[in-house]
Amino acid sequence: MAETNSIIDTSDISLLYPDADSLRRPSLGVELAKLTSQTAEQLELYYLMDLKTCDFGSFYTADPDVILYRQSTFSDMLENPELAHILTKMIPLLNDITELRRMGAESAASTEAYLYSITEVEIYTSLLDLLKNNLLPLAPKFHSVAFRRFAERINVLTASEYYRDLNERLTELTSRVREIKSITIGVNLDSQLRADKAGVLSMNNEPFKSGELLDKMLRLDFKSDEMTCIAPLIPFRKGQADNQQLALANAFNGAINDVFRSSIRSWKKVIQMYVLENTDFLIRMMPEIEFVTKATDLLVKLKNKGCHLVPPVIAPMAEKKFTAKALCNPIVASKLDTPVIPNDFSFDENGMIYVLTGPNRGGKSVITCAVGIAFVMAQLGLPVCADECVISPCDQIFTHFPTGSEDTIDKGRLGEECSRLGAIFEEVTEDSLVLLDESLSSTGSFEGAYIASEVLQGFSMVRCRGIFSTHLHDLAASVDEINAACVPKGGVKIDNLVAAIDKGSRSFKILRARPDGKSYARDIAEKYGLSLEHILSRVQKSDGKN
Repeated sequence: MAETNSIIDTSDISLLYPDADSLRRPSLGVELAKLTSQTAEQLELYYLMDLKTCDFGSFYTADPDVILYRQSTFSDMLENPELAHILTKMIPLLNDITELRRMGAESAASTEAYLYSITEVEIYTSLLDLLKNNLLPLAPKFHSVAFRRFAERINVLTASEYYRDLNERLTELTSRVREIKSITIGVNLDSQLRADKAGVLSMNNEPFKSGELLDKMLRLDFKSDEMTCIAPLIPFRKGQADNQQLALANAFNGAINDVFRSSIRSWKKVIQMYVLENTDFLIRMMPEIEFVTKATDLLVKLKNKGCHLVPPVIAPMAEKKFTAKALCNPIVASKLDTPVIPNDFSFDENGMIYVLTGPNRGGKSVITCAVGIAFVMAQLGLPVCADECVISPCDQIFTHFPTGSEDTIDKGRLGEECSRLGAIFEEVTEDSLVLLDESLSSTGSFEGAYIASEVLQGFSMVRCRGIFSTHLHDLAASVDEINAACVPKGGVKIDNLVAAIDKGSRSFKILRARPDGKSYARDIAEKYGLSLEHILSRVQKSDGKN
């Protein structure tokens, strides 16, 4: 096989990171942004994408360069549907390679490891052939740096003389190994007819035949049939003790190793030179490939549901911008067959934190989650479900949503809520996003509003962005007082949002307005027939019956 000193640099090959430094940053733990599995679960991200080899936090970033790089990647994925099919075909092959490596590492016999490595390279070459025949023809259509760079490396690898030599060597080895159906082993006996020494006499391309007496009688030229046993064939391991099986296996593997020793030695060099140094980047890319394909499937599904998708404009983190027109919640959109009612939403100098009130099932939780999911999708590099969007990335998203009863056994529900809120304040920064849904609803409205007011003042002084979805209307009414206490000291302004009701029905529109507790109550009373008019009507009907 031709020698080469040319090792192709694949250190910067990534679908999600523009350079080697940004690629290494998450694994080194120096990524500034953080997304916990708890937040991902509460935002129902696992419903959107079922990831097997990674978690959302693995790819969450606040780096504008990384986000823009990914936006281009996903643009190519959506414009070239064939890409998703190609990458999807790669995943089981990469899984097979990973499993072969595990089996090879656990194998006690060098022959088995040798065979595993041959199979591994076979899969690698089939992978490269798949990419050569299917990916490279699409290369002229690519606009992203990621796929142009990826295609360039695959082209260099598959066009190299080294790759052609490897295929020739692989063909030779596989034909030599895979054609072996049996081995003739000679055993010398001592004076007591005990096995003394053993050696391989021949390697055969057909298996031995039965040595049953009837078979012998029916074979007229039996003596010329070298592949027929003079004794019956006995299944390997049948009736053998563990030590006997081990002894036979060791003898066999030792003989085979002697035969293949030179091949094993040279093959290891091939593995190191080609697989580990030139194509091992494909294994490293497997989590990226899974994420990109699963995310693209989601985007296609949302488009088919009628959702408008737009790559957000990325503003500096320090500006704390978030403006979205016709924002939709992708969870709701993916579950419904009817169009989702969109909402405009923004954080600005007059409202960096919102108190959101309104009726049950009026859209409060939906918009709260929609904002959080928009941040996550944007910072994963995906387009968001909106007509327009400008976003300053956040360093972390904190969620405080209702939990199951099992979490409240030790502390009680209020204690558990306060404990989780306290934990948020230990980590939250001015670059964070805080989403609270029905927090502090486990106590009376007076006590809940009092604690919530303290919490809001704390977040105001931290200067983070946030939404507090609540039924505590006294809290909403006290926004001016909270601002008067915090803004002069450097806190950010808090404003009100209302889930609107139109003629007694939920409109699912979120409005920036002061809550009208009386009108809200009146709408609810009318819905359930408890307005004065309805009450008197019922009384009159009752009197008529009597």
